Amino acid sequence: MKQTLAIYVLILLALVTANLPFLSERVFGAMAFRRDGAPASKPFWLRLVEVLVLYLVVGAIGLGFEASLGNVFPQGWQFYAITLTLYLVLAYPGFVYRYLFKRTAR
Repeated sequence: MKQTLAIYVLILLALVTANLPFLSERVFGAMAFRRDGAPASKPFWLRLVEVLVLYLVVGAIGLGFEASLGNVFPQGWQFYAITLTLYLVLAYPGFVYRYLFKRTAR
């Protein structure tokens, strides 16, 4: 895989996975969330946990891309702080759709 393609794939994957917790009522897009045996809406804290876990998954995929293309360079805490912030910025459209759009009753 060429470096440019790997970068585009990683950015697209980050965009999709950052918004997945806000666009789906399923945990990690697969398991239905239930409270007291009945289907329920996911709480906000669970959505944040999903975002953090998916950030780690995308980071591991990025590390795999980097390893397949050449040397893996060590990163400091600043790198992870910046990438997490960018990941949260990518999650903003899903957050706006879930919590800030006013829905009209039909």
